Amino acid sequence: MKSNRRAGLLFVIVGATFWGIGGTVTKKLFQDYEIDVNWLVTTRLLLAGLLLLLLSCFGKNRREVLFIWKEKQTALQLVTYSILGMLGVQYTYMAAIHHGNAAVATLLQYLAPVIIIVYLLFRRQMRFTRQDGTILLLALTGCFFLLTNGSLSTLSVPYLAIVWGLLSAVCSAFYTLYAVRLLKRFDSLVVVGWSMVVGGVALSFIRAPWEAHFDTFTFAAYGYLLFVIIFGTMLAFWLYIKSLDSLPPKETSLLGSLEPLAAVLTTVFWLQQPFGFFQWVGAACIFGVVFLLTLQKTPKANTLEQKDPPLKIS
Repeated sequence: MKSNRRAGLLFVIVGATFWGIGGTVTKKLFQDYEIDVNWLVTTRLLLAGLLLLLLSCFGKNRREVLFIWKEKQTALQLVTYSILGMLGVQYTYMAAIHHGNAAVATLLQYLAPVIIIVYLLFRRQMRFTRQDGTILLLALTGCFFLLTNGSLSTLSVPYLAIVWGLLSAVCSAFYTLYAVRLLKRFDSLVVVGWSMVVGGVALSFIRAPWEAHFDTFTFAAYGYLLFVIIFGTMLAFWLYIKSLDSLPPKETSLLGSLEPLAAVLTTVFWLQQPFGFFQWVGAACIFGVVFLLTLQKTPKANTLEQKDPPLKIS
């Protein structure tokens, strides 16, 4: 069990690092090559998903690649997870980066553990403690400084970036919680692979993957795109979901603390985008949330038994 837990910790940390750096590389694509958000999300989901399913076909659980669609209830859960979870996380996060930057988008998305705590409290799977109150206060304070840089009169982050970033946190919480019921029956490669393909196909009706100005792409642009697809999407999401095999949802969500750290550092030092003093204070508050969450004991109820009714987001 200890070895499984260590593997889970390694998976979520590496995956979170890839996801954070991938966000900064994505901003580079938006900033220097004016790549359309819809096209990028469609392309990265389809290619990454197909690669994961191809790997599944050569694994020990290759029969699950098609079997996952045989039961109507399971197929419906997979489609729900693909649209509201995978596509929801991908699109809202990319839109937040497009309208703002990778650092702010990632930090806002990292409010997902707080949303998970609120949900578990609402479901009466946790008791509200002073530490929970401190966590929520830190999260709200961190958001205030991060988005205003200490000024009540102006926002330091575009309004659309805030909206998409907060929606990304909600989708990330749903993505983490809803995955558990599918992972109890199917291999993580199959679940993540199909969810990416389904999400990519759905978005293709808005922007098809072949609709791009490839003549404007440079060798560097293709390199950045390849990194985003392989490391920032395929490996990042698979490692994150794989960690749920040995870690509860709340713990998986909070232990990816390298994600915002990687995004902030690469945004500031590689893209050289400004980050105000009070925004650093806000980032420190959110990292404080992560630290306090790691000190909490995770109740067994957080694992969400399979017999629970499907989660709904209204």
